[in-house]
Amino acid sequence: MTNAANFADIPKEYSHLDRAQIVIIPVPYDQTSTWIKGADKGPAAMIAASANLELYDIETDSEVYKKGIYTDKAVQFEPSPQDMIKAVQQKVRHYLDKAKFTVVLGGEHSVSIGAIRAQTEKNQTITVLQLDAHADLRDEYNGSKYNHACVMARVRELCPVIQVGIRSMDASEKRYLEPAKIFFAKDVCGQTNWIRRVVDKLSKKVYVTIDLDVFDPSIMPSTGTPEPGGLLWYEALGLLRAVFEQRDVVGFDVVELCPNENNKAPDFLAAKLIYKLLSYKFRG
Repeated sequence: MTNAANFADIPKEYSHLDRAQIVIIPVPYDQTSTWIKGADKGPAAMIAASANLELYDIETDSEVYKKGIYTDKAVQFEPSPQDMIKAVQQKVRHYLDKAKFTVVLGGEHSVSIGAIRAQTEKNQTITVLQLDAHADLRDEYNGSKYNHACVMARVRELCPVIQVGIRSMDASEKRYLEPAKIFFAKDVCGQTNWIRRVVDKLSKKVYVTIDLDVFDPSIMPSTGTPEPGGLLWYEALGLLRAVFEQRDVVGFDVVELCPNENNKAPDFLAAKLIYKLLSYKFRG
């Protein structure tokens, strides 16, 4: 396997910031996770695996790397989640001000709060589409409002959220659920009519946050909390392609990869997912 400092190891002429339409922002943070540690190594593992991607995407008949993909250095921050969130918000805001399309790589899911804060500063009418095994609606967990288990509680203070793939939650989160805005995994896996219903609930502008544990552990075992009964590759892509085609996706993040040195397939899945979503975004 080839490693790379730049996402997809693309030719240098396409990886300079001045010509890139896309910026990859790694955030190696893993302070509040509560079971399997290692999400801080996720961004580097995704970038390393991406060097082995084919740069031509069959489905979209495109080579999105030619739009320019710049890979920034990892975000620097103090260890508290509040400091990390502020650092991510500032970094994403910086690139949005330069009209770049940002892709944040986590790290645990709390990194998404900073990215979404920056996005809502620019786009006050966005909806967040959350793909995740967990509801993440606790108002506080382990003494912190910024724990990875509280991500969507904080995001819902900023904008509406549509949740897809959920199959694990605490009883205390039930009172925070919005039944019209949640698609449990048991109700979508193996079905065909749910994608249109998800898209119909989204505003014109959408931010997508993907916790990799939304996927079934049979194809994505390398997460902090691998929950059985998740989405498979083509189920997730079916939804995401429809969202990118029918809405204006303003940015996205991919989080919670806990790489396993003895199994590189999940790292490659995450890298492929990122490249696939960029292909959907820029295919025109």
